[in-house]
Order: sequence, then structure tokens, then C-alpha cells
Amino acid sequence: MTRLAQYRRPYWDTQPEYRFDPYGSTQFRTPKQALVLLPQTLSEVTGPGLDTSFVKRDDNDLTAGHGGEPIGERIVVSGRVLDENGRPVPHALIEIWQANAAGRYLHERDQHNAPLDPNFSGVGRVVTDDRGHYQFKTIKPGAYPWRNHYNGWRPQHIHFSLFGRAYATRLVTQMYFPGDPLLAFDPIFNCVPDAKARERLIATFDWETTQPEYALGYRFDIVLRGRDATPME
Repeated sequence: MTRLAQYRRPYWDTQPEYRFDPYGSTQFRTPKQALVLLPQTLSEVTGPGLDTSFVKRDDNDLTAGHGGEPIGERIVVSGRVLDENGRPVPHALIEIWQANAAGRYLHERDQHNAPLDPNFSGVGRVVTDDRGHYQFKTIKPGAYPWRNHYNGWRPQHIHFSLFGRAYATRLVTQMYFPGDPLLAFDPIFNCVPDAKARERLIATFDWETTQPEYALGYRFDIVLRGRDATPME
């Protein structure tokens, strides 16, 4: 029998604090008083379980289902969801949302002066398989301005939401792209104090999932706990 490694608590500076002043909105949403612990009851521990039957087979393809091809660079994003011992986390619901290739979200509050793409909604979902594996086909998102600070631009990124087997087990993070010059200036990326932990938010180019004459591949593994945990919002 393989002996599992003991649980290793994350290092103190590998997850973002509630408040990071350069990231302006955290000043308003940070709790002003000490958090109150709400112990889980039997209903949270035993159910109801998360029903993922609504997820369709092609929900992980953001380039399809709109009557035409979206504009932009096609990419394949794949990886595994793992626990602190490197074991796969199966049957986890992953949802992503992102801007289009011009750096605009399909949302009424996004009034960035960039074109919308009628063939791209920017939302997808998938359930991890028995090996904790997932894959999305999408368009590489564009950078966009935001009003957090003077001449602020967000790096290219994709938002990830992960649900476990219950609705109370949800984590949210962001995936960035290698070599993006805007990372050095982005308060959201840099609110993670530890440099090695920040690197875990950056996908790596993946030759194995790159499709000839069609799409580049990127790998983004997500670790849920322990010292190698992916930083979460």
C-alpha cells in the first residue's frame, strides 16, 4: 500500500490577502470585523450533491455553437485538478469565462470601446474525468483597460471557477499566459506575495495538445491544497 504524504499547510505568503491596496476594490469588499466561523452541519457534509447532468458534451468548446467562427487565435487549454498529494480530483465542475480577442466581455457593464464578437460568448464548462483531466477549446483573450489606476491594463487571462461535490466547495482563480509584459504591472496578479506561487498562475505552452495548423496548446494544472496550491481569489 502506498503511504500518502502528510498534509502540508500552505506557506503564509502564497495566497492573496483579503485587502491589497493597489487592487482598489479590495478596500471596499474586505471584511471590517473578524470572520465568524460557521461549522458545517450534516446537511453540508452529506448533501445535496452537485448535479452536473446539465453540462453538455460540447460545453467546453467556446468556438462552436454560434453559427460562425469567432475572431482570434484559437487555443486549447487543458490540465488536471489535483489534491495536495498529487492525486486527481475527479468529477469537479470547472467553469470559465473570458474576454474576446479584442478584450471585451459579453456583459452590459463592459463598455470598453472594442468590438463584440457575435460568434463568441466567452463562457464554457466541463467536468473533470476520472483522472482529474479537463480541456477547453477557446480563443486567446485580449488585454483590456480597467480603471483601477492610471493607464491600467489587465493582462490576457481566463477566469476559472471550480466546484467540488457540494455547492459550498467553490474556488475561483485566474490563468495567465507566459511572456505577457503586463503581468509586472497587474495588481491582481501581484497581490500574491510569493513569486513562485505567482508562477503557478501562468500556463505553460503544451506541444502535446497543440493541434497542427489549427490551435496552440496551453497546460494549466490546478492544485487545490497544500504547499503547491494554486493561488485562489
